Amino acid sequence: MHSRWIGALLALTLAGPVVAADEENQWYLAPMLSYVDGDKDRLVDDEFIPAGRFAIGRVLNPRWNVEFALNNTNFEGFLPQDELGLGIDFMRVFNRDGRFSPYLLGGAGFLRTEPQGLRRASGASYSAAVGALWNFTDRAAIRGEYRLRNETAFDHSDQFVGIGLQLMLGEKRAPDPDSDGDGIPDSRDRCPSTPVGTRVDEYGCELDSDGDGVVDSKDRCPNTPAGVSVDVNGCAQDSDGDGVSDDRDQCPNTVAGAVVDANGCELDGDGDGIVDRLDRCLQTPAGARVDLRGCEIKDEIRLPGVNFETNSDRLLPGAEQVLRDAATTLARNPDLVVEVAGHTDDRGAADYNQGLSERRAKTVHDYLVNNGADAANLSVRGYGEVSPIATNDTAAGRAENRRVVLRLLN
Repeated sequence: MHSRWIGALLALTLAGPVVAADEENQWYLAPMLSYVDGDKDRLVDDEFIPAGRFAIGRVLNPRWNVEFALNNTNFEGFLPQDELGLGIDFMRVFNRDGRFSPYLLGGAGFLRTEPQGLRRASGASYSAAVGALWNFTDRAAIRGEYRLRNETAFDHSDQFVGIGLQLMLGEKRAPDPDSDGDGIPDSRDRCPSTPVGTRVDEYGCELDSDGDGVVDSKDRCPNTPAGVSVDVNGCAQDSDGDGVSDDRDQCPNTVAGAVVDANGCELDGDGDGIVDRLDRCLQTPAGARVDLRGCEIKDEIRLPGVNFETNSDRLLPGAEQVLRDAATTLARNPDLVVEVAGHTDDRGAADYNQGLSERRAKTVHDYLVNNGADAANLSVRGYGEVSPIATNDTAAGRAENRRVVLRLLN
């Protein structure tokens, strides 16, 4: 048996062109001589028994091979027996391009066992192995492995220690160029223009350690949490430019230049709900009801700029914004009960002025309700000319007296 295997090994080595065992998509031959430590239940001699294995394999990719193998073992001892098997193995190769390439192997197959004087039996076999390739020339590699095999026909477990060759078939191909020098050949390089010296992954692309879409060489914030949107520098976006990144910003539309807290919200020193940038009364007492300027609402809410056409309840331009702000103030303070009070100066008949003040107050009331104020909290009253706040002897004084205010009833 030894001479048959040695002759076959020499013939394969000398026949046809062969190349090193790192050629992807290439076929190879792997003849091997093994010594077997048989299961004690076999009733064979307790010593290493020569066995043979011949495999045809193919390199699938840089990590994996597949092999189709023929196995033969001749046991001697109390119950001599011969074995013949066929199988398929998958081989995980490490450091394929190096001189020394370890591997792991697992597979299954069909095994026929013929004990002397007994009926032969057949069944499945399963094996696992650990081994290594030594690529000593560009034509072949020496291969050694330890294999553990279980066969189901007699439920035996055997150990194999083998050594052999691995010989590539076919013409040697020209080396795969690596144009950008990143260690990944062009045929597998998905990023063929990587800058010199840049660390790359198995596909030749620059590493992006935090997975934010910005490669490490350009990432100024290399530990961005997963899922956070980043800018071109790999840093969490800050859309409003307030210094607080969007993933932490609870007020994402802060106006430019505003001073914010750690949550990205504008400061409100007195806690009245009006940010300091808009607050004209920065030390409002805690719990006080305030208007949109942050000032406490006490007896009434004045409406400067709310004017009417002469002898009419029609609003003049410019009144709308003041009334919208007043409606917002009332909506922010839903507990306020307010009287919409209309006033005039003393020109004209008192009865006419009384009716005019009521109509103007009704106009303001309707505008507030249409802009969000609660109608249930609003009432309307006209005071005519009886409650002046300035003299009626001057034009300026009369202008102050022609007014509509919101009087707090609670």
